[in-house]
Amino acid sequence: MQSEYFKVEKAGHIAWMILNRAKQRNTMTMEFFQEIRRLFEALDEDDAVRVVVIRAEGKSFTAGLDLVAAQSLLGDGSALYREELRRKILNLQASMNAIEKCRKPVIAAIHGHCIGGGVDLTSACDIRLAAQDAIFSIRETRIGIIADIGTLQRVPYIIGQGWFRELALTGRDWTAEEALKMGYITRLCQNTQDLFEQARALAEEIAGLPPLAVQGIKEVANYSRDHGIQQGLEYVAQRNAALIPNDDMIEAVTAFLEKRTPNYRGR
Repeated sequence: MQSEYFKVEKAGHIAWMILNRAKQRNTMTMEFFQEIRRLFEALDEDDAVRVVVIRAEGKSFTAGLDLVAAQSLLGDGSALYREELRRKILNLQASMNAIEKCRKPVIAAIHGHCIGGGVDLTSACDIRLAAQDAIFSIRETRIGIIADIGTLQRVPYIIGQGWFRELALTGRDWTAEEALKMGYITRLCQNTQDLFEQARALAEEIAGLPPLAVQGIKEVANYSRDHGIQQGLEYVAQRNAALIPNDDMIEAVTAFLEKRTPNYRGR
């Protein structure tokens, strides 16, 4: 599961997906997007993995799109070129969608710069933590394009329209403290070491819970966001009718009565 852009390390039921182009500040090339999609599809199928944590090597989480590599998106302006560009954008979107569609909860542990495509990536995650030095920006505004692989669709649901529109329309930097205030991140950590330790502890806490229930919560939450309250209520009724009873539910009750730590198997 390794690639030029990522390394994947597994510890128990946790998979660490590590951005490892530190010298390039983990900038995103076209191959980067292909790899993240491939890796998340593989992690989704891996029953041993219950939580994924995304972190980065080097001084930055990611400086966003590799502008040199992005020149491949430029063409002659013909109708054929524009259709090809539309399809390329949809493929880039699919790479971010793979994070959101992954059944396993995904935690982003962010330090340094998280620019442009970094916001696309982290907004597709379930939970975001950041170190004090983290700097965010919806930078596309400042280079003359419309953010097109998830930020404009996901960030408003996380922080609300007011904050979102200010940040998207100005393209300005926002600090980790601001990210905490507006709710983009849930924890502000002292430094990178503290960030990774808190991400690990949170991942372990989630991984220790019944995986079918955890994955069901992520699925129902995304469905309810996309379809509305009433359809979400109907959907969760259907999901629980299909899920109950199950072995992990019985194990939870048995372990409680026997005063021991439960052993969940995802069945």
